[in-house]
Amino acid sequence: MPPAHDPLPPLAGLTRAHLDWRPDDGGEDTPHSSEFDDVYFSRHDGRAETEHVFLDANRLPERFQDWTEDRPFVIGETGFGTGLNMLCAWACFDAHAPARARLHLVSTELYPLDRRDLARALAAWPDLADRAAVLLAQWPEPVSGVHRLWLDARVTLDLHFGDTAERLRWLDGRVDAWFLDGFAPARNPDMWQPALFAAMAARSRPGATFATFTCAGVVKRGLAAAGFAWRKVPGFGRKREMLAGEIATPPADERRRATPWFTPPAPCPRRRVAVIGGGIAGTSVAAALARRGVAVTLIDREGPGAGASGNRQGVLYVKLAAETNDQSRCYLAGLLHSRRWLDALDPDGSLWQPCGVLQLATTPREAKRQTAFLANHPLPDSVVRGVSSEQASQLADIPIENGGLEYPLAGWVRPDALCRRLAATPGVTLLRAEVDDITATPEGWRLSMTTDQGPDEFDADQVVIATASLANRFTQTADLPLQPVRGQVSSLTLPENAPAPSRVICAGGYVAPPREGRLTFGATFRPNETDTRVSDADHRANRDELTRTLPGYAAALEGSGAPLDTAAFDGRAAVRAASPDKTPYAGPVPDAAAWRQAYALLAKDATRIPDLAGQHHPGLWISAAHGSRGLASAPLCAEVIASRICDEPMPLEAPLVDHLHPGRRLIRELIRGG
Repeated sequence: MPPAHDPLPPLAGLTRAHLDWRPDDGGEDTPHSSEFDDVYFSRHDGRAETEHVFLDANRLPERFQDWTEDRPFVIGETGFGTGLNMLCAWACFDAHAPARARLHLVSTELYPLDRRDLARALAAWPDLADRAAVLLAQWPEPVSGVHRLWLDARVTLDLHFGDTAERLRWLDGRVDAWFLDGFAPARNPDMWQPALFAAMAARSRPGATFATFTCAGVVKRGLAAAGFAWRKVPGFGRKREMLAGEIATPPADERRRATPWFTPPAPCPRRRVAVIGGGIAGTSVAAALARRGVAVTLIDREGPGAGASGNRQGVLYVKLAAETNDQSRCYLAGLLHSRRWLDALDPDGSLWQPCGVLQLATTPREAKRQTAFLANHPLPDSVVRGVSSEQASQLADIPIENGGLEYPLAGWVRPDALCRRLAATPGVTLLRAEVDDITATPEGWRLSMTTDQGPDEFDADQVVIATASLANRFTQTADLPLQPVRGQVSSLTLPENAPAPSRVICAGGYVAPPREGRLTFGATFRPNETDTRVSDADHRANRDELTRTLPGYAAALEGSGAPLDTAAFDGRAAVRAASPDKTPYAGPVPDAAAWRQAYALLAKDATRIPDLAGQHHPGLWISAAHGSRGLASAPLCAEVIASRICDEPMPLEAPLVDHLHPGRRLIRELIRGG
């Protein structure tokens, strides 16, 4: 199979920026970069410089005022630094843009600041304090990748942590105005390279503008070679001149030569979108679209929080591969995304608890795998770290016989209540019905349904299918393989003096901290079973797994009088769905017949890639196959789908968006000959 993309770097933590504080011309302490021996800004006139160089030279006040597009205005920045430029752009947008306009900010950063340094730097501008507080509350861990932050109802910020040229090469989105910032070319020559300007050009919309503080020759030559027209304009302060300009016709996206089938479909009308499925996948998509002003009808036969999303407790966790792969990149991005998302959605913690997760190594094979994982992934301890059995016992407040991995940002969620909260998002209308069929119409899609009152129909511009193991029951999705997996959880009431874990503990199964006096543990894994009746055999399996994983804790439970007799257990069974490669489906639904015809040559020679964009069913999307890790994948997949529907930059690197594409299985089958 031909390589789908240049290899992304391994999952890793980034080096924090090292700052020292030096007085500027006005005698005020100003952040100074130790790496580049340069200032981030002058505290005396840094904001005035930002407004002159980036806002005014890109004509943002008048462009914001005149913005009537249905999509957001997109600003791209090279070098986030202290965030001053982006906060000023946000303030400018609020001052000038119409009420229905939206702003999307994209910024790269190789050396992210520590939160305390960021707070100190931004304290210089009290009138930006409220905006700075929003940024600080969501400031991500220093991990390479894309981190999406919601600044307010109309403004989104994507932080792309890593090398600027690489980050822009993998950006899936297009930019209207560029802030070409960063430390001076003489101080930071590695950034100001031809690859940077080429990536900017390839990610620009026709007519995109740029502005930069420098007039260095390497910058002028690089911009011109990439297709930008530049001109000298008056600079700020002691800098007599700076550069501004635009690109009339950006180059074609060369990334699609190797994977033309993943070419995104053209935008469709989105006045009304139907989302089928009221679990975490469907409700998170509905809420993501409604947040963007889209009218959403959420359709489910039982209402939100049924099926596998109806459990009292669900675990927010991931299990990452020992060697970096795209699936692990997606899941780690999803974990970090879900943590910020839940923080923003439910800051009081009524729906979830970020108690942390311990992933135990209960076999020599798992211990070896975890050791290899830690060696291959130098991630911050705040994201994942190895712990001994003694440390695990102290962290969880119960006896634990094995060491493992600690994920401090993970925890447990009330998925049933979360689904109901998402379904109540303003702009979402709930419809109780069973969708029997979907049919394309000239205007979009017609849904044939069965309600309590009998047959009915519903028309929508676009449709998102999020019905777990039933997601491929429609004609348009029948070629997407899905495996049903039955799982049962067990719970028991704890005596008042019973010990209880303070963290989620995972191994072959899981046990969560008690909620309202009940201990929940499980879950069984029964592929290709769909019976949702609670079984005593599965209660026994859950009890045996708990005893096997935590023998000391099981003994302590029995010693406290907690009955481990399955007759005292309550439980719930539901059916999850998995794809053959265990990665979710999130994206547009391919026209399978058209793909098989267009790419038939791949069966004979995988290097003969036709120059044909993949055809999709217009306005039809799917979010499915989230398995047991849906709390870490579904919210991010919802952003992937909502971003594509609304013509926005994507919340993942382009190769990872492709990795989630539902059509990947069709291409794999063609290359393998069926």
